[in-house]
Amino acid sequence: MAPVASTRTTRTATRTGPAERNVWTVVLCWITVMLEGYDLVVLGAIIPTLLKTHHLGMTAADATTVATLSLVGVAIGAVLVGPLADRFGRRLLLIGSVVQFSVFTLLVPLATSVGMFAALRLVAGIGLGACMPASLTMMAEHMPAARRARASTLTMTGYHTGAVITSLLALQVTDNWKVLFYVLGAAGLVVAVVQWFRLPESEAFVRTKEAPASQRVPFSELLKPAYLRAGIGIWVASFMGLLLVYGLNTWLPKLMNEAGYPVPTAVTQLLILNVGGVVGLILGGFVADRRGIKLTALGWFAVSVAMLACLSIKMHSDLLLDVVVFLTGVFVFSAQVLVYAYVTNYYPAAVRGTALGSASGIGRIGSIVGPTITGALVASGIGHPWGFYFFAAVAVAGFLAVLTLPARPAALSAEAAEPAV
Repeated sequence: MAPVASTRTTRTATRTGPAERNVWTVVLCWITVMLEGYDLVVLGAIIPTLLKTHHLGMTAADATTVATLSLVGVAIGAVLVGPLADRFGRRLLLIGSVVQFSVFTLLVPLATSVGMFAALRLVAGIGLGACMPASLTMMAEHMPAARRARASTLTMTGYHTGAVITSLLALQVTDNWKVLFYVLGAAGLVVAVVQWFRLPESEAFVRTKEAPASQRVPFSELLKPAYLRAGIGIWVASFMGLLLVYGLNTWLPKLMNEAGYPVPTAVTQLLILNVGGVVGLILGGFVADRRGIKLTALGWFAVSVAMLACLSIKMHSDLLLDVVVFLTGVFVFSAQVLVYAYVTNYYPAAVRGTALGSASGIGRIGSIVGPTITGALVASGIGHPWGFYFFAAVAVAGFLAVLTLPARPAALSAEAAEPAV
């Protein structure tokens, strides 16, 4: 497989210069993450319509099952893509993943039963889950080590952009929800075609595959004590980070409404939260590249604890509420992505895809647990303030997990000389 990757990269290099290759990598990886943001929000946008029209006889319990299986698929894809990307290349796995989730997304509106609907979402989710870690790995490996945090956070702004696009489009199509899936599937296939012709393979991956076997790092190396310490910290931090992201995005309006805020105000807070997320991703990347990823992640989780605790208090000033929610988005959403940035800077290229895939996969479990626990608190009538107490405690756990991480990149390759994280 290595000669193929090397040959393809060489052919690409003859057609485009380094600057143009970097531009294509940045643009295509960002668009791929944007498609994921679109997809992960689309189901939530159409569930009210599916239930109102009793599509396929779907009930609220069926909708919950479909949503859960979608996230399970994403978790499976995130775990599987790492070893495959480290073996066969980032480029091929990314394109294949985009094709998979695009094709099965196009088939979702054609489902003839709730079971088929759920199965199609599960398989599409597997492809979808592979996209983000593969994109982040490619972006990191096309950037110098000093800019990897920025590469990760800027790439993740695509997620929130995709979520906004879905929301706006859903308002336009109203009951014609099938259009949302057709647009996503068709757009994904177009992106895959462009990736095939314009997306170069990661040069770090090519160098790794061309190195003597004695210089390559097996996955089992990650389970040794020096790596295990970092791995456990990364897995816990990723789990807690995505628990917060999905828990807040799913239940913030309801929690706000339970606190006594009117529905329009509660819904508006979700928009403010995500705007803060975009700002935080941009700001967090720049700060981390200058001050160190670990130190920045610690600061981001610490401020998240304070902001989430503040939300448990009923505020009588709309301006004050908007500021607190905005700052919550700034720090909570980018704290999670800084964990990914740490992974891309800590691990050598030989196992970077596997490490990032495992972090993303375990984090996806948090994305399932977060909404589930918060929903249980809401159902028990204690969503406010205990939902925010719960989120604050999760942020504390994320802070402690980051605190255990090694301060410098792993010294298993020439990348060991890179700056501290």
